[in-house]
Amino acid sequence: MNEELMRRAEELLEKLTLEEKIGMIHGAELFATKGVERLGIPPLRFSDGTMGVRQEFAPDSWHAVGNTDDFVTYLPCGSAVAATWNRSLAKMAGSVLGAEARGRGKDVILGPGINIKRSPLCGRNFEYFSEDPYLTGQLAAAFVQGVQQWDVAACVKHFAANNQETKRLQVEVEIDEEALRSLYLPAFYETVKEGGTLSVMAAYNRLYGEHCCQSDFLLRKILRQEWGFDGLVVSDWGGVHDTKLAAQSSLDVEMSVTNDFDQYKMAEPLKKLVEAGEIPESAIDEKVFHILMTMMRLHMLDGSRKSGSYNTREHQNTALMMARESVVLLKNSQGILPLRKEACHRILVIGENGNRIHSNGGGSAEVKALYEITPLMGIKKLLGGNCRVDYVPGYCSDGFLGEDAGLDGSGDGQAENWQETSLENGGGSIKVQREDEAARRRRQAMRQEASALAASSQYDKVIFVGGLNHDFDSEGNDRADMKLPYDQDVLIGELLSVRPDMVMVLMGGSPVEMGRWVDRCSSLVWCWYGGMEGGTALAEVLFGQVNPSGKLPESFYQTIDDCSAHSVGEFPGTDKVRYREGVFVGYRYLDTFGKEPQFCFGHGLSYTEFTYGKASLGKASLSGEGNTVLCEITNTGCLPGKETVQVYLRQKERNPKQPYQELAGFEKIELQPGETRQVIVAFKGEFKGREIAVGSSSRDIRAIVCSPDGETDSKLLFTGTL
Repeated sequence: MNEELMRRAEELLEKLTLEEKIGMIHGAELFATKGVERLGIPPLRFSDGTMGVRQEFAPDSWHAVGNTDDFVTYLPCGSAVAATWNRSLAKMAGSVLGAEARGRGKDVILGPGINIKRSPLCGRNFEYFSEDPYLTGQLAAAFVQGVQQWDVAACVKHFAANNQETKRLQVEVEIDEEALRSLYLPAFYETVKEGGTLSVMAAYNRLYGEHCCQSDFLLRKILRQEWGFDGLVVSDWGGVHDTKLAAQSSLDVEMSVTNDFDQYKMAEPLKKLVEAGEIPESAIDEKVFHILMTMMRLHMLDGSRKSGSYNTREHQNTALMMARESVVLLKNSQGILPLRKEACHRILVIGENGNRIHSNGGGSAEVKALYEITPLMGIKKLLGGNCRVDYVPGYCSDGFLGEDAGLDGSGDGQAENWQETSLENGGGSIKVQREDEAARRRRQAMRQEASALAASSQYDKVIFVGGLNHDFDSEGNDRADMKLPYDQDVLIGELLSVRPDMVMVLMGGSPVEMGRWVDRCSSLVWCWYGGMEGGTALAEVLFGQVNPSGKLPESFYQTIDDCSAHSVGEFPGTDKVRYREGVFVGYRYLDTFGKEPQFCFGHGLSYTEFTYGKASLGKASLSGEGNTVLCEITNTGCLPGKETVQVYLRQKERNPKQPYQELAGFEKIELQPGETRQVIVAFKGEFKGREIAVGSSSRDIRAIVCSPDGETDSKLLFTGTL
C-alpha cells in the first residue's frame, strides 16, 4: 500500500465528522454515495454494467432520465468475451468499458461478472465467463486491467457462490470449503492479485450461515486477510440485512434499490449505534479509509484524473473484433460454410433472432446502445444489394407469457421500473412459460409460411437464426429447462425436412437442447449476445470474410440431466441449495465419469485445419522455475486462421475423487496457410505424476507429455478421444 496515499487518507479521515463518514458509506442516490464538499471529497458514482455503461436514472427513482447523452457502445456479453479465449481482446474490451464509464462521469463500473457457470439454467449466465475458474480468471484479470487504465474502478461480482437467481436474496449455499476454494473463488483471487481490481461486489446469497454482503468469513478472513485486498467492498443493491453485522464486517459501502437512503442499514441506524457506544467509530473509519484510498488511486482528489470518451469509432471497432472472435462454429460436416457471396442470388433468413434487438434486456446488464446490427442487417450489409435477402420470423415470442413456479420474481428486465420491486419475494424465480392459444395458432401459421418458402426452389440458401433472448437470459429469472422456446424445435425439424442444407445459427447465453435435430443439420453456428456489431460479425463468418475462431467456454450438455448441478447436486434448491457435486462441474464431471456432451468444453471449428506436432516441456518446467509446454502447430489448410492451443493436466487413470483433467493453460495464435510455429503455453498446476495433455479442445487432445520424474516423454495422438 502506498505510504503517501495512506498518510493523505488518514489526514482526511481525521477531519471528518461522524455524520460525514456515515454519508460516505451508503447510497445517497440510487447510484451514488454522499460527498463532503467542504473537504473536496466527491461522491462515489457507480454504474452498471457488464456490456456497457447503463442509461441515466433519476437520483431517487428508477425512471430513465431520457436524454440523448447516455447512448453508449454495446459490448459483447461476458460469455462472448470468454469464447474468444483471447487475453488481449479481453483487455481491449475492458478498456472500452473503462473509457466510456469515465466519459460518462462514473467512478466504479459494476463488472465484470465472474461467477462460475454451475448450471446452464442460471438466468445471468450470459453475463458470466465460463464454467472453468482458470479461463475465467485469466480473461477477467485482463478485462479488469483494461477498465482501470482509465482511472475507473472495476467491481468484480458477485462474491461468492452466486450461481442462481431463484431466491437469490435468501438462498443459502451449502458447499464443501475445498470445492469453494478450488472452483468458485480462484477467478476472484486472480482479479485481485493479477488484475489488481480496486473493487469487489459482495453477493446476495448466504454462505455458511452468513449473508455474503456482511460475511466475516468471505470479506474479512478470505478477501482482506488471506488475499490482502485493501480496496473497496460494495454490497449488491439491497444485499445488507443487519446493521451490526454489516458494520463489523469488511463491507465498505451499502447500496440498495429503494430511495429511503437515510434508513439504509449503514445510514442512520448505524449512526445511532455508534453514538450509543454499541459499535466503535473505528469500524466506520476502516470503511471510510478504504473509500478514500480508492478515490486517491483513481485520482479523484488531486486533479490529475484521466478523461474518457464514448461512442468512438475505435470502441465500435473493438466491439466488432470481439464479436468476430466469439462466434463458435460447432458443426460443418458437409462443408457448406463458408457461403460464397458470388453464388448467392436470393437468400431466405428465418427466425425472430435474425431481426431482434437484444441490448435493451437482461436486467441490470441492459444497455442503451448507440446502435445494434442484427443478423439480418449484417447479412444485407455484406451482400450489398446484389443478392436479394427475404426474411420471415418463422416463430414469435409474443403470447409466450412468463409465470413463476410459486416464487414471484423480480420482473421483466426490459420493464423500465423492474428494479423497484427486485427485492420482493426472494429476489428471483424460475420462469415457467405458458402460451396463449392465439399465440400457438399464430406460430403454427408462421411455421407453415416459413416451411413453404424454404421448400421453394427460388432460394439458393436458407439461414435460420434462433435460440434464446432476454425473456430467458435475464437477471431475476432462472430457466425452467434447456429446451428451445417458442416451438423452435418443431420449426427447425420442419425446415430441415425441406432444406437439409439449411445453415443453423443459434444465439444465447447458455446451451440449449439440440437432440431433436442436431444430427440432421450439417452446419451449426453459435453466437452469444454479440454487442452492437454482432450481426456484422456473424455475417462475416457465414460468408467467409472472417474465419471462425471461437471456442466454447462451457460444456454444451445433451440434456439437463447431464449437468452435475441437477443430477448430483441441487438446482435451485429451496431455502438452501446443496452443491453435492463438489468440484465436479462442467467438463470436470463429464470427463471424469465418462458422460458425452453435445459439444465439449473448448470445442470450436475453423474453415482451415491445424496439425499439432510433438509436444515437450519447456526448460523452465524442467528446472522447476515455471511451467511451459512447447508444441509446433501447422496450418495445413488453405485459409488463414486462429487456433487456441489448450493445455490440460490430467490423471493417468480416472479417479472418482478427483477431476480427470483440468484446464491449466492456453494460447491463441494466428497462422497463414502452410505456416508452422512453435507455440509456448505457460500453465499452472503441479504436474508431477500427471499427464500434460495438449489439444484443440478438452476432447480433441493431440499430444501428451508424461513427466513422472521430471523426464519428458512425449507421444503424438492423431485422434482426440478421452
